[in-house]
Amino acid sequence: METWAGNDVIAEIGALAPKEVIALTSAAVETVADLLDRVPKRYEDRRRFDAFPTQASTEAVCLRGTVVDAGRRFFGGRKGVYEVVIQAGNEVGFGENSITCRWFNAPYISKILAVGHEIILYGKPKDVNGKLVVDHPEFEVIKDGEQSRESVHVERIVPVYKNISGIAQRRLREIVFLLLEGMNADSVNGEFSVDESYPRIDAYREVHFPKEMEQVEAARRYFALEEFVRLQLEVARRRKKYHQQKGRMQAQKMHLLTEFYQSLPFDLTDAQKRCVKEIIHDMRSSLPMNRMLQGDVGSGKTFVALCAALLAIDSGAQVALMAPTQILAEQHYLTFRQWLDPLEVRVGLTTSDREEQGEMSWSKKPQIVIGTHALLYGENTFDDLGLVIIDEQHKFGVEQRGRLVRKGVMPDVLVMTATPIPRTLTLTIYGDLDVSVIDELPKGRGKIITGVRPKAKVSDVTKFLKEKLSEGRQAYIVYPLVEESESLKAGAASVEHEKWQKRLGAYEVSLVHGKMSADEKEQVMKDFRENSSQVLVSTSVIEVGVDVPNASVMVIYDAERFGLSQLHQLRGRIGRGEHKSYCILVTNAKNPEALEKLQVLADTIDGFKISEADLKMRGPGDVLGTDQSGLADMRFIEYLADVDLIREARRLAEEILNNEQ
Repeated sequence: METWAGNDVIAEIGALAPKEVIALTSAAVETVADLLDRVPKRYEDRRRFDAFPTQASTEAVCLRGTVVDAGRRFFGGRKGVYEVVIQAGNEVGFGENSITCRWFNAPYISKILAVGHEIILYGKPKDVNGKLVVDHPEFEVIKDGEQSRESVHVERIVPVYKNISGIAQRRLREIVFLLLEGMNADSVNGEFSVDESYPRIDAYREVHFPKEMEQVEAARRYFALEEFVRLQLEVARRRKKYHQQKGRMQAQKMHLLTEFYQSLPFDLTDAQKRCVKEIIHDMRSSLPMNRMLQGDVGSGKTFVALCAALLAIDSGAQVALMAPTQILAEQHYLTFRQWLDPLEVRVGLTTSDREEQGEMSWSKKPQIVIGTHALLYGENTFDDLGLVIIDEQHKFGVEQRGRLVRKGVMPDVLVMTATPIPRTLTLTIYGDLDVSVIDELPKGRGKIITGVRPKAKVSDVTKFLKEKLSEGRQAYIVYPLVEESESLKAGAASVEHEKWQKRLGAYEVSLVHGKMSADEKEQVMKDFRENSSQVLVSTSVIEVGVDVPNASVMVIYDAERFGLSQLHQLRGRIGRGEHKSYCILVTNAKNPEALEKLQVLADTIDGFKISEADLKMRGPGDVLGTDQSGLADMRFIEYLADVDLIREARRLAEEILNNEQ
């Protein structure tokens, strides 16, 4: 038997046809190891198949049967659909246990499936005019005359792979099986061992062709641990390299910070003070600061950022604060101006639509420049950039952050997030950052009550809003869409705005969404802040950066269409004053998962608990954004919620690093 090594080039494998080599290399499969690393997307237990269903189901079924009828069907002159009827067993002829499969606009199916073929199919059965139908199922034809390979496809747990154009699922499975049979075990050993008692070749064999499903879990955890150790090593080496550079040694003077403290009509929380002390320690160090400030919505991150900015300014440096949206940048600008104008600190605003330098007359450049992505492209904005503050940092790519940092000479860096990041992700993705956490809210904040209301009556919502508005409060009404969509059944802010104006006729109802110009949005927000309008109908554009203490009610329609962390951010727009606040999650969702998700919001206001739940429900890629967080290429992203696995990866990475020194 021919044997292979992991680094053998696919093009040199004699058992592969030239067209198969072309298909594999087109899918970025260059070596044997590349193919083995493409682990199955799911498995079918073909030792036993599901019984043919008698009713529709939201769960997919795996069936084995025979094609007893096949042909094209036409409907009113439209393009046809290819239908086949599958009957249980392998006897040709009509029987009671049967199901119809349909393919729309897929004429090639007629060349693959014909009466008499025995097939295996996978899909969700639905009721179409009293008939059970599976649309576009995954399927394989079980061919005769291949008994030597039959065990690869049936009578076992069978892997199902992500499709590679040009290679049928059945053939792809055979190729992987063939390669594993002739694999040189030593040639697939990794750069380090994560488990001496579990050879890597065994993990490959069990992740592709397991005898029991328990073997799949063990093998996937093995490769996930490998991947996380590699990621931990990359982060740790990046951290080490960063700390080998010489920093600025700022924060020796405390005049502005002391004056700011004394001007505050309230005291900072203990958590805020602790974070400021950690920042002072970093800025005084000869190493450059690279710190993340985590804080739940409304915890007072902005005041900690203000303190850091004053320390840099007292050191003679300038400060840049970059925010992801115009609304958030302008909110920061107003807040910084409110507290720093009395200290005669020069604050400027730079966005794609606006550029301001405050009302004070000064000829020098601003000491703090607040802006959006526009900060990345301005020329000669900074003479000596000493501190970079990035808010909602996960909304920016690594290169964007680096571009702003490079506008200074080794400036200190403070990144902020109001999306609480679970400890596992902090250790894995952000391990090169020191972390400060504001884990308490300022005193005097009103309690937030959250309720899930399936199919809430508009009349009931209107009555409740009028009651709270009559008490002098203000309200947000949030929709997922700006305008109506033919493809999505969801509320649109621009359409519902007029309806709410009629329902709440005695009160002023305004509208804000992302398609409005910057000036329009700013005027709407100004009116709402000043209580010139009492109700703000909006999209998720108000997710961050809106601080109106008098707003105590938020109604979110089609709430199931938002992520958990996004809903938590939206809810954070209320409860910022002393009044009891109410968040109403209106939903028409019927599936239990959506209702379970919304109930998490009703049960807690703890951002870390919500983030953990969001991580488990949607996965890290959706929670943080794969492109922004360096997660896009990860194969075992679901294990980022596994605390024990992350800890083991960190231990192994530290062990490897220590051996390198």
